[in-house]
Amino acid sequence: MKTARLGTMAAVVVALLIGGYSLLPLSSGSAPPKHAGHDDHDHHGDHDHKNDHGPKDAHDDHDDHRAKAAVMSDATLKAAGIELEKAGPVVLKQTMSLNGLLQANQERLAQVTPRFPGLVREVHKRIGDTVEKNELLAKVESNQSLTTYELRAPFAGVIIDRSVALGEYVSEQKPAFTVADLSTVWADFSIHRRDLKRVRVGDTVLVDPEDGDGLIEAKVSYLSPVGASDTQSGLARAVVPNVGLRLRPGLFVSGRLVLTEKPASVAIHLSALQTMDNRTVVFVRDGDAFKTREIELGQRDQERVEVLSGLEQGAIYAARNSFVIKAELAKGSAAHEH
Repeated sequence: MKTARLGTMAAVVVALLIGGYSLLPLSSGSAPPKHAGHDDHDHHGDHDHKNDHGPKDAHDDHDDHRAKAAVMSDATLKAAGIELEKAGPVVLKQTMSLNGLLQANQERLAQVTPRFPGLVREVHKRIGDTVEKNELLAKVESNQSLTTYELRAPFAGVIIDRSVALGEYVSEQKPAFTVADLSTVWADFSIHRRDLKRVRVGDTVLVDPEDGDGLIEAKVSYLSPVGASDTQSGLARAVVPNVGLRLRPGLFVSGRLVLTEKPASVAIHLSALQTMDNRTVVFVRDGDAFKTREIELGQRDQERVEVLSGLEQGAIYAARNSFVIKAELAKGSAAHEH
């Protein structure tokens, strides 16, 4: 009987071992028994795959993205050419690009002509000289009376042409000086025939002298009633303020005719935008650190874009050369992975 009972127990043990189970007793802190076959391997593989490569929670991923930062001092910013600006309200402008030519304001240009034929006895001004109203330009001795009379500036401006020299014979047939008031200049823009109906007197035009100092706002003051047969275009003229004599007659100029305007409560420079992890981001400065902000964009013009969410008004951000900050963040991420 005892021998039979021992044989039965041995058979049970062998059967359980063949089935892949253990009969070792479980302590209170032990893990439950697991199948030793193929299923255990599959569950372990699934667990590792989910942890290493599975999709992350969108909120957690967003927080990780926002947490990235690059520390850069003011000296580093200056050396890298990174320019900072404050996010704030602007008026976005949809525009039409134009090409034009600068010329002196013909309504503020005068030719100073001798009243009587004679010889030039004194010359006081040269081309490029600035003059005040009634300032002496030259003295001429009349051939008729042999008396000397004076040529004076009719208004304040600049001498842009002079055709007399000391001792030269002059007459009323030819101007001696040309004086131009260059405080304003004309910008004459060529408008293609298909676009003429979109232009009106009083429209705003943004003049770009292409000198790196920004745009100058002006108004269309004149539309030519006739067109140019060789170019099949019309002419639109703007009287442009010429502060500091930035604008030089004779040079080409570009312009943007404003077609529509839309106010935006928060807007940033287009050059501030970067893409990271398939997201549109901007780098916001907090102390010496730049933090990544994912933003949602609205309408834009040729310089700025509206921010619908992700950036508050007044935030200091990297407006230009922001790609340098992106490169710093990429280097930091690579170092962390290694």
